[in-house]
Amino acid sequence: MFTVLLAACGYEGDEVARVTSPDDKLDAIVLELNGGATTSFGYEIYVSPKGSNYKKGVLVGKLYDTRRNTEAYGVNAEWDSASTLDLEYLESKEEELVKEKLEIADQEIVVRLKPGQEDKSAPPGGMFYNMQNRN
Repeated sequence: MFTVLLAACGYEGDEVARVTSPDDKLDAIVLELNGGATTSFGYEIYVSPKGSNYKKGVLVGKLYDTRRNTEAYGVNAEWDSASTLDLEYLESKEEELVKEKLEIADQEIVVRLKPGQEDKSAPPGGMFYNMQNRN
């Protein structure tokens, strides 16, 4: 529901992570959606041909109010192999695996949600905020 409301306002989100598959053919792209002070962050994860815009890819997962540790929002996209993508996070209030299996760029991909994975190195706050404030 969260991402539907933001999409209706024309907000597409900010790309906060792009992880290339081990065979160098695909990218997992994480978008962070920020609805403002009264809502938490939403995340959409896409798989697309390497180097392309997420719009040329396939939406595989949606998460809302998701944390990588007790102080850090977000989700980590990790390729377990060239054909398996894991979406890792500590906890999430809402999670939807949109596509568990897909074929893209002549490859079959399996996507897995992996809650309970704590990223102790993730900095506090949202992913986009931390990208903007790295120095």
